[in-house]
Amino acid sequence: MAGRHSRTRMFSTPAGIAATAAVGVALAVGGTVGAVQLASGEPADSTPALVDAPASSLADIPTVSASPSASPSASLSPSASPSPTVTASPKATRSQAASRSKARTAAPKPAATTKKPAPTSTVVDSGSCGASFYDEGQLTANGETFDPEALTAAHKTLPFDTRVRVTNPANGKSVTVRINDRGPFIAGRCIDLSRAAFATIASVDVGALTVKYEVLG
Repeated sequence: MAGRHSRTRMFSTPAGIAATAAVGVALAVGGTVGAVQLASGEPADSTPALVDAPASSLADIPTVSASPSASPSASLSPSASPSPTVTASPKATRSQAASRSKARTAAPKPAATTKKPAPTSTVVDSGSCGASFYDEGQLTANGETFDPEALTAAHKTLPFDTRVRVTNPANGKSVTVRINDRGPFIAGRCIDLSRAAFATIASVDVGALTVKYEVLG
């Protein structure tokens, strides 16, 4: 028909306006949901519905928390067995002698040692005669150098190195001499002592005196 044109119907009542707005929102939501489904490739109703659970049952569910510091290698490696404990070897003990276990007492004092008496010389000959002394001479009859300070004596017949004990009867003093020379060559005298030997039994100022002699074996 000539001269006819289309005309959009407009709703001017509040109910119509509300309906129109509801239709627009539904179209907008539907388009958004469709776009999300196309982008994710999953059906819209595949999302599981949340079921309201009571607070007491949620508290019973154990919470698993993954430690961020745990390394993958630690979980893959087999559990290390604990290192064996080194036990200290028992100390060696010494068995103590029975005498060691007794109470210690003060150390005993060493017993006094008694000097053994000198071996008694056997007297093989004895007598009395005149004795004198001399203090000069270079060599003795047995070849020794004469020493007036040594306890030696001269005799006419006794063997060399014979020991003779000479005693002064006036004071009881005695001296033992070794024969290493010959003499005296004066009548009435049988022994001639060194100066030191004569001074042991009498004063050298006397010069000569009668003595008792004992030849020791």
